Amino acid sequence: MGRGKIEIKRIENATNRQVTYSKRRSGIMKKARELTVLCDAQVAIIMFSSTGKYHEFCSTGTDIKGIFDRYQQAIGTSLWIEQYENMQRTLNHLKDINRNLRTEIRQRMGEDLDALEFEELRDLEQNVDAALKEVRQRKYHVITTQTETYKKKVKHSQEAYKNLQQELGMREDPAYGFVDNPAAGGWDGVAAVAMGGGSAADMYAFRVVPSQPNLHGMAYGGSHDLRLG
Repeated sequence: MGRGKIEIKRIENATNRQVTYSKRRSGIMKKARELTVLCDAQVAIIMFSSTGKYHEFCSTGTDIKGIFDRYQQAIGTSLWIEQYENMQRTLNHLKDINRNLRTEIRQRMGEDLDALEFEELRDLEQNVDAALKEVRQRKYHVITTQTETYKKKVKHSQEAYKNLQQELGMREDPAYGFVDNPAAGGWDGVAAVAMGGGSAADMYAFRVVPSQPNLHGMAYGGSHDLRLG
């Protein structure tokens, strides 16, 4: 019993429509391949599904463009003439835009002003003033931003410097300072640094080098070698 006749109309169900397209596309490709082999014919097929998928078949030894060229020669027309004309119109339009922009740039720089009427000159002046205002606002914004950034960097550097001073005990650390050298009978150029509470085991004494300030910015005369106390 043969299959029933199918009415040729659009299949409404999307899934059935896609399945039918896939099956019949394979059948058409098979027939085109057989026709190419059996009859030594040159066949080209291009298909686009409803979802936009592209499929093609072309006989061995040629390509789609070659088939199109032969088709144009056979019918005496060009498939690309309309597209070429559209491209030419687009190109001319872009050239006009480029020419106008170049002219506007020259006029904003004070050139090619002889052909402008009073109204055009007034409009150009207003445009230049508006552009200058925008440039100045942007400049002030950049300056303000950079100034705030530099202030933050300076503040950060000052805090880091203060922290280093505190770590070295140069300001408020009572366990770090100069003491008299009992063996020398007072300040004879020998200084002792008390570390960790100032015990005798933690004392270090050294003689100040001439012209070199001590940790408090004071200089003492005399040349002495560094020694352990």
